[in-house]
Amino acid sequence: MIRRMIPALLLGIAGCAVLIWLGVWQVQRLGWKTGIIDRIEATLAAEPVAVPAEPDPERDEYLRVLVSGVIEPGEAHVYTSVPERGVGYRVIVPLLLDDGRRVLLDRGFVPIAEKDAARHAGPIRVRGSLLWPDETDGFTDPPDLAKNIWFARDVARMSAALDTVPVMVVTEASDDAAAPLALPVTVDIPNDHLGYAITWFGLAVGWAGMTVYWLWRIRSRTD
Repeated sequence: MIRRMIPALLLGIAGCAVLIWLGVWQVQRLGWKTGIIDRIEATLAAEPVAVPAEPDPERDEYLRVLVSGVIEPGEAHVYTSVPERGVGYRVIVPLLLDDGRRVLLDRGFVPIAEKDAARHAGPIRVRGSLLWPDETDGFTDPPDLAKNIWFARDVARMSAALDTVPVMVVTEASDDAAAPLALPVTVDIPNDHLGYAITWFGLAVGWAGMTVYWLWRIRSRTD
């Protein structure tokens, strides 16, 4: 009987160990992800400051800023959609800051019909956040430059097209009363690790129960 029970017991212990390890790993991931989200939320809740002299994507992403400058000619239109507003475009423009630097300004959303409508140009004050969106991958369509339609906010490529430094300010509010609908930066990071952890721990309990049942069956047949 013992010889028949040992393989079942070893298999049960190994299976439980793997499932428990996966659950613990998800708990660790939960703490890591929660820490990231908390830091981003704290950054987005801080008082706005001037754009750093040398903005760094790692250090300054989500930094709230208060800028003033002049919107210069040129726009890039990023195809997107907004709940309850439908499809349209983000309007990205070059902004000449008071200190002489030219940055990208994400002014916000306009409906498709207003893609090429006249918009405010000239002096403007904007409160927003620095962002280097990670929206491009191997499946992202290249921009249709003839129609000025982009399918992602590609800071590097847009800055080259609009002759700016590779820095983007996403508008939260501005002194332009007729501005596009602002789409300020928000925290949109999935954090489902608690559910995954519960699933793995639940499977471990189930595996342990099946192991106990298997051992009981072996013993019953032997008896």
